[in-house]
Amino acid sequence: MTLYLNKDTICAISSGGGMSAIALIRLSGDKSINVINKIFSKKINPEDSHSVHFGIIKENNNILDEVVVTVFAKNKSFTREETVEISCHGSEFIQKKILELLITQGVRIANPGEFTMRAFQNGKIDLSQAESIADLIESDHHASHKNAIQQLRGGFKKKLENLRTNLIDFASLIELELDFSEEDVEFANRDKLKELLTNIKYEVTNLITSFKLGNVIKNGIPVAIIGSPNVGKSTLLNTLLNDEKAIVSDIAGTTRDAIEDELIIEGQKFRFIDTAGLRETNDKIEKIGIKKSIQKVSESKIIIHLIDGTKNINQQIKNIDNLNFNNNEIVIRVINKEDLKGKNIIEDNNYLHISALKNTGIDKLKNKLISFYKSQKSSNNDTIITNVRHYNELKNTLTEINAIIEGLKNNTSSDFLTINIRQALFHLGSITGEVNTDDLLANIFGKFCIGK
Repeated sequence: MTLYLNKDTICAISSGGGMSAIALIRLSGDKSINVINKIFSKKINPEDSHSVHFGIIKENNNILDEVVVTVFAKNKSFTREETVEISCHGSEFIQKKILELLITQGVRIANPGEFTMRAFQNGKIDLSQAESIADLIESDHHASHKNAIQQLRGGFKKKLENLRTNLIDFASLIELELDFSEEDVEFANRDKLKELLTNIKYEVTNLITSFKLGNVIKNGIPVAIIGSPNVGKSTLLNTLLNDEKAIVSDIAGTTRDAIEDELIIEGQKFRFIDTAGLRETNDKIEKIGIKKSIQKVSESKIIIHLIDGTKNINQQIKNIDNLNFNNNEIVIRVINKEDLKGKNIIEDNNYLHISALKNTGIDKLKNKLISFYKSQKSSNNDTIITNVRHYNELKNTLTEINAIIEGLKNNTSSDFLTINIRQALFHLGSITGEVNTDDLLANIFGKFCIGK
């Protein structure tokens, strides 16, 4: 993506492609109102911000469409530039003709994310808020939407501003010592500095830790359904999804590959993975499926260990426990085939009893899954990061903070401490955009859709 830092007036369809009842075409730039006055049947005053006008778009006295034009004055729009939004009928022909008409008036088609980039460059939002807009557009369930909104409204920004302010105060005292280095003056109380750095480290560490939860909020919590062949894993997946997603058969080893699909429970997305039955086998294809299943299990946050209630329960538990899935957050033991009332069905609060075939006990299983999510969320603070770039910059910040703390312990001279302080400020500033490069901005905004 080319970064346009000039004052071109830009335009784009902001309502998505294709035919629809209504389409929205957006202009932004110093010529927006001047241009609309040349093609619109009513004259608009540049000072009439947040005003709405009904009229006709004309091309050489030919009517193109009846439209509604909304006007935002400079410094009162999303981009902080003059902005005009044309609501026209959603015919692809009409949209194309209006864009062509705007281009003849000297307006340029916007690049992906260019409206948001101008909002960033004009100080309306910082870089982390700009990225949250992309997350908001892509959000497909309540939890990811809520987190994107929280970041867009500046929750993460305020946290970073506090961290940077504290570090800058720290840096100014150290820099002052350097100015009087020949007089051996110490302006910064070392004990106070250690306390400040400990607090900063605590906040940065919390943000880094929150990424683990933020990632699953954004992409869905991965849940692996495991167990021996023919315990009903595929039936359970189909029942949860209310769809015949997986092939169900009484032939052992039917599932040869991991099958995935998503389900939203109380606003949170879960990604369910039906795995191949875990057993010893000489079948080469089945072995590959089992190997892939074990890999998927290692990537999951929750394991549903499905147990056949008509067979030896203790032996099935032992077989799975021998695989040592200790890195996972939680293992839910679920005894299936309750409808068959097998002699091995046991009453124990550590087990859920279901019939995947008859759809009984499924609500209890869903409640167990959502309680896991809520317990994880309650253990984190309100600010949860979901962006890999933010995560990496925070890790780099923590490395520099640890180096400063170690330097204070070892009575490192102030000039060496300032190197780490500046690096920590650089990494924090990279998140919000106080420090940026054209390559970074091109990478971020190039992933946006055109019109945003």
